[in-house]
Amino acid sequence: MHSEEKLTAETFPASPERATLEGKNKFLGFWLFLGGETVLFASLFATYLALKDSTAGTSPSQEIFDLPLVFAATMILLTSSLTSVYAMYHMKNFNYKKMQLWMGITWLLGLSFLILEIYEFYHYITHYGHTFTSSAFGSAFYTLVGTHGAHVIFGLLWIGTLLIRNMKRGLDLHNAPKFYVASLYWHFIDVVWLFIFTVVYLMGLV
Repeated sequence: MHSEEKLTAETFPASPERATLEGKNKFLGFWLFLGGETVLFASLFATYLALKDSTAGTSPSQEIFDLPLVFAATMILLTSSLTSVYAMYHMKNFNYKKMQLWMGITWLLGLSFLILEIYEFYHYITHYGHTFTSSAFGSAFYTLVGTHGAHVIFGLLWIGTLLIRNMKRGLDLHNAPKFYVASLYWHFIDVVWLFIFTVVYLMGLV
């Protein structure tokens, strides 16, 4: 079936994200990309663990971290992962309107998480003087959490662009792999945040 062929609910394949060679290549390329990203974050985690106690006389993590705020942001991001699952479920059932709806909700939840993260940084800087240059701990913290935040921004731009560009095009074998890979990327962001929440925030309060 050619990607430009007019599709219906009856002719849409069960796995549209990998029904074409282009889709399979996107899927393979994503996993190669993910390998590099995993190495990047593993390096940042190792650096943070090595420097987390180097506070240079500034406030330690036990006095700085606002766990209720971070927990709320975590729940929002995990919920966004669930909504992206709903979006892919409707994509596989050729329900483009509901896929758009759930991807749009995913985007809004991701934006909410990003706003909370920016506020968190502002709170730490203005109330505790916990800045990127205040200590090695500060540098490691903002590099790790900030890199994740940059990935969230990229994910929002990615999903938002897909939604806008394909708003009137409908669903086909050309854009289905793009939505699917974007959803996988979003799950990756969520998994990385779970590690950050555990290693940085929970362990940082001990």
